[in-house]
Parts: sequence; C-alpha cells; structure tokens
Amino acid sequence: MRVLLTGATGNIGSHTLPELVRQGHTVRCLMRLSNANRRKAKELPAGAEAMWGDITDARAVGRAVDGMDAVIHLAAIIPPRADEEASYAHDVNVFGTVNVVDACQAQPERPSLLFSSTFDVHGYTVDSPPPRHVDDPLVATNPYTAHKIACEELIRDSGLRWCIFRLADVPILGVREPHPIMFTIGLNNRIESLHADDAGLALARALTTPQVWGRVLFVGGGPSCQLTYREYLARLLGAMGIDPLPDEAFSTAPYATDWLDTTESEALLHYQRHTFDDIAEAVAASLGWKRRLVPVARPVARAAILRLSPYYRSRS
Repeated sequence: MRVLLTGATGNIGSHTLPELVRQGHTVRCLMRLSNANRRKAKELPAGAEAMWGDITDARAVGRAVDGMDAVIHLAAIIPPRADEEASYAHDVNVFGTVNVVDACQAQPERPSLLFSSTFDVHGYTVDSPPPRHVDDPLVATNPYTAHKIACEELIRDSGLRWCIFRLADVPILGVREPHPIMFTIGLNNRIESLHADDAGLALARALTTPQVWGRVLFVGGGPSCQLTYREYLARLLGAMGIDPLPDEAFSTAPYATDWLDTTESEALLHYQRHTFDDIAEAVAASLGWKRRLVPVARPVARAAILRLSPYYRSRS
C-alpha cells in the first residue's frame, strides 16, 4: 500500500514509520524543510521517502497526497506549544487538516484517511466513574482540544473513507525538557498511557483492518497503563533518578485526562504489548552512561524542576 505519513518525525510518527515499512508499505513522509529534517531524511529506512512541504501549504499537501492509497495524518501542534502559540497551532491543526481532506477529496481514487485525535476531547471527567467511552460528550478545554473536535467533525463529514483514533498519552521514551504544564495536572487525575511502539503498531494495522473504517476508536495502553497522575509522574521521574515532588507544587484543578475503554480497538488491532513498567524502563535506559551521574545531579535537577511550578512558588 502507498501511504502518506504526516508528522513522521514526531514522537508517534517516528515509531509509526518503521512499523509501516516492516509491514511492507511504501511510505511518503511529508516533512517541513529544515536542517534537522534534512538529517532525518538521510536516515529514513528503505521503503520510505521524504517529500518537502508544510502541512499549511495546500499545494504541497496536494502533491504529497497524489497517488496515495491511504493517509495517516499525525502532524499537529500539541500543548504546551498549542497554548503558547494558539494562532499558529490553529493553522497547523485545523487548516492543515482542511488541506489534507481537500487533497484526498481531489484525487481520482480517494485515499483512506486515518486521523489522530486525543482522549482529551472529553473534557474534565475526574468526577465521573471510569472508563471513558467514545460516545461520551465532547468538551473543549483548551485550543488543542477545540482544534481536534473541529477536525473530527470535518473528517466525519468529508465523504472519505475515514477512521479516527483518540489516542491516550504517549510519553516520549527518553528524557524530556520539563515545562510548567506538568504542574497544572492535579495529582488525583486519572491518566492512561500508551507505549509509542504500540501506537505505531495500531496505526499500521488499522490500514488493513476493514472493521475500523467509519469508526472512532480509543487507542490506549489498557489496564496496565492506567494510573493516577501522582503514580504516573513519580514513576517517570523515578526512572530518571529524581525523587517524587511535593503535593503543594501541583494544581488541585481537574484536567482533561482519564482511563479509556479500549476493548474494541484491542480486539481489532492486537496492539497492547507493553506495560507502563516498559515505558518507565525505556525512559531509564535512554539515560545511557549519564545514569552514573544521577546521584550527584539529583538534588540540582529536582530543585530546577520545582522552580517551574507557579503553585509551589506562591505557596512557599
């Protein structure tokens, strides 16, 4: 199958691309021209090619979609950047999706469109018993969720052969730069994770699974990846050698995360191979030789992270 992959260099796309190639698909990656992407293009696996262009450029998207059997549309600006640059995020997330839909509709033989959305579109549900179901109400709580809700509606009304994945949290399998947004999630909020390799497997298998088309599906890690945010953060920080942070550093407000009913997607796609322990172990392994420095760096790193918390500063 000839597949266009947008967002191929992102967290999920970089795990989806090798799985698509492994399954025998020919993959075209729409990539924004930059020095970093030039380097990444040289490392694309056999069976994949780079096509230069921006998702906000309708002509570039049209060229990329030409001749494809399917499009996996992952390109998006996510929080916190989507909050900090809301106008640009709208251009990428909404207008970019409009360009993809228009380009698919313009093809003599319309490709199938698989779109990545988020479990955050269901709003604040901490007071509702879990799990969430895909037919639960949609409630925008920030620019990003508003973008995804609008795009879902656009795709359902497109006349294309479509599928929408509402993905659980997909942690980067490595050390990531801390940001104040980590403190805006209340510690008692529920959150479900998904190993990036499992996300890639689900996306790739969907292309050849007839039962997913015309459906919205939750895709998450399942019971072994369902935690409170307190557990989630403590285990990921622990994987990097950092002790748990004090409760007073965090907001007590609800946040748009929850546990999901992924029974149907797992039955169709058989993708849930990893537990949250596997995610934490991958993060720990990414430190490599730097793990030897953890005992020395731990206090400094923890203090630097705490300084990012507006709640801790105001209460101390």
